[in-house]
Amino acid sequence: MKCICRSRNVAALSALVCLAVFPLSAQQNGKKSFTFRGKVEAVDTAAKRLTVTNEPIEGWMGAMTMGYSVDKEDVLNRVKPGDRITAKVYEGDFKLYDVQVVPEANAPAAKKAGLRLPDLEEMAMANNPTMAQVQANLQVATGLVRQAGLYPNPTVGYYGDEIRGGYMGGGKQGGFVSQTIVLGGKLGAARRVAELQAKEIETVGQAQRVRILNNVRSLFYQVLAAQRLVEVRQSLLKLAGDAVQTSYQLGNVGQADRPDILQAEVEQQQAKVSLRVAQQNLQASWRILAAVVGKPGLPVTNLEGDLEAIPDLNYEESLAAAVRESPEIKVAQQAVEHAEATLVQARKAPIPDLQLTGILTQNYEPLDPTRKPTGLMGGAQVGIELPIFNRNQGNIAAAKGEIESAKQELVRVKLELERNLAGIFRDYDSARVTVQQYKTEMLPRAEQAYKLYQTNYQNMAGAYPQVLISQRTLFQLEADYIQSLETAWQSALLIRGFGLTDGLSAPGGVSVPASGEMGSRSGTRIQ
Repeated sequence: MKCICRSRNVAALSALVCLAVFPLSAQQNGKKSFTFRGKVEAVDTAAKRLTVTNEPIEGWMGAMTMGYSVDKEDVLNRVKPGDRITAKVYEGDFKLYDVQVVPEANAPAAKKAGLRLPDLEEMAMANNPTMAQVQANLQVATGLVRQAGLYPNPTVGYYGDEIRGGYMGGGKQGGFVSQTIVLGGKLGAARRVAELQAKEIETVGQAQRVRILNNVRSLFYQVLAAQRLVEVRQSLLKLAGDAVQTSYQLGNVGQADRPDILQAEVEQQQAKVSLRVAQQNLQASWRILAAVVGKPGLPVTNLEGDLEAIPDLNYEESLAAAVRESPEIKVAQQAVEHAEATLVQARKAPIPDLQLTGILTQNYEPLDPTRKPTGLMGGAQVGIELPIFNRNQGNIAAAKGEIESAKQELVRVKLELERNLAGIFRDYDSARVTVQQYKTEMLPRAEQAYKLYQTNYQNMAGAYPQVLISQRTLFQLEADYIQSLETAWQSALLIRGFGLTDGLSAPGGVSVPASGEMGSRSGTRIQ
């Protein structure tokens, strides 16, 4: 920034301005700036942050609710929850600069920015606690791999013999070093078991990610359908209210009987109850979605998505993809490899390790005829443990049993996946047929019938109760159509997500082997 000064006083003032502004400009140099617009949800003066629901920022981020720091603390005293604000933000920097409150008269028309599915998926990956658990479990498994390859520590100690010297005043005192030399490739076998365990944990993490995303997508379309159903119920309530007023007017001129008026009032009360139920269902679905994405306090926001864009799936292709890509099948396959590696480790365990011990002592026994101490003496011991009674035969037999169990588990998982997929595809096909029937046949006919009854009534050629009945039929069909769309989406997402659901279920972990288990079985298991 260049400052031009024409007088001494002006120069001094300009220098202060330069010093104040230049650091900010230098800090944001090279970063792309954006105009930020949003609604303040909360003001945290202690943390010096604003929680804002922002409109989409083209080229950077979508609409979402999150906390932002501010460049000036006085902003925290000027704004309040509910205010609409504008500010400047820089790419990658979640701080608001030059925050301004938008006057109510200048506030934009009420078009609430909606959350998209990618926004919610991103939230879930960042905030769902099970993803942090997955990373922690992988860290445990990586540590076990490292531990399995470490060599045993040497032992050092004191050595003494005939310490008091006996009648000759001698004795030996010194130290020793002992080291176990691991033979038979046991360390490599233990490391292999631990590495396969780590791969299993990594695959379990991939399954958890699919589970979370599938849960978020399922709830997204559930909320989307609930929003649309609320809109239908609101429209029905408005028409029912208009019908009541029309019935009153017709009654005043003798064109409607008391039963017609009562029927219209009943229809209105039913519409009110249906709207209330739809609103409660929307609120409950939103709360569940907010919990899965890890932000339970997330305010209810309009979602943007196409409920009618149901994917076109084929059973054979979906089954082949599931067998090829399902994380559960991959875990079962890796469990077979793990069990086979455990058998190799168990067979190596009885191979004796070499025990080496070196001794160095000071011998105080006097020598004849000088009577001087004998002096330094060295010694060595070499030994192995004979595998006579314990040849690890029990662990070997158990490892063989684990291999057979893991192979059968793989078969079971594949059959279970195929069985579940067949049932899900039945629901998917039925829902798609129902959606198509509603869209192309029933809804157009119901709408046409409703308009014809309205026209007949306006031409004094039909009774008003028929209008009410056709109106109720049309809106009930629309509600059923929305329910069919939601069912089709739920089934399609289960098929694409290999049947994995519940993004808050605990991911599989590892159990740490007890001390001294390295020489037998690995002790690591997916929980």
